[in-house]
Amino acid sequence: MVEKPVNIPVQGDASGDVDFFTMLKDDIKHRYQKPGNVYLGLLHRLDRPVGGAMVFAKTSKSASRMSDMMRRQTITRTYFAVVHGTPKEPAGILTHYLYKDRQKNQVYSVKANHPEAKKAILDYETLMTAKNFSLLKVHLHTGRSHQIRVQLATNGTPLFGDQKYGSKLNKPGQQISLWATKLHFNHPVKKEPLTVHSLPPNQHPWNLFTDTIKGEHNDQK
Repeated sequence: MVEKPVNIPVQGDASGDVDFFTMLKDDIKHRYQKPGNVYLGLLHRLDRPVGGAMVFAKTSKSASRMSDMMRRQTITRTYFAVVHGTPKEPAGILTHYLYKDRQKNQVYSVKANHPEAKKAILDYETLMTAKNFSLLKVHLHTGRSHQIRVQLATNGTPLFGDQKYGSKLNKPGQQISLWATKLHFNHPVKKEPLTVHSLPPNQHPWNLFTDTIKGEHNDQK
């Protein structure tokens, strides 16, 4: 398990910036003095501005088994999100159909009959509300590009700091408040239950919900 910093791409992109995948491979190569190419399996992704828990595979066998778990949705992925306002329902399941314009790197909620629509499902729970913001706990059921960001914005509660999907409420320079806080799955080799955690930074707007976040973290152990 590793904790991805914010504003670093998971993989190389058009920006040419150093990516997290390459950083990890270089770290493994030097830390363990491995000759030749280092194997590292990329199993899932986080958007560039999003930080938190990620898992990579160090062998091809583990990568294959973990990828299968991803496809079968047996890996629980939990996020914390700070949104503007409060959802109409304190908890629920959101289902949308999403279309990604790859040229613009923009995702849209469309009708189910759109020729390139992909079904996106998540469930959420409102944990606390403070100063016109709400802290949500989100579980992904599918892994679509920008999924949480688009679904929450479509539901009327865009993420704090998300200029792409909440430009009317957010200001340039604000950091998006979406954090991958927990991954739970069976170890691909040992078959034992494994849970990894990551907590968001103690800064605005996360610090409006410090006690609640710590309480959730302690309950998840």
